[in-house]
Amino acid sequence: MRQSLAALEEQFRHDVEQEQVQSEYQREHAAWRTRDRRRHRERKRSSLRFWLLVLALILTAVGVAVAMFETLYYLLG
Repeated sequence: MRQSLAALEEQFRHDVEQEQVQSEYQREHAAWRTRDRRRHRERKRSSLRFWLLVLALILTAVGVAVAMFETLYYLLG
């Protein structure tokens, strides 16, 4: 009985240790997935902001060109 009780205790310790290792792995994996999703969202937002900036610059250039030609037409016309 004593030997089987010692074996049961050893098996219990082993199982607890395995559960702790598995739990730590799952926690690290979840943290990695969270960081990966955050990076993906940030990259997506950055891309959108970049294209909005490009569009604003193009519209500004077009607006300035139109205003310049209208002013030239007014002055020379």
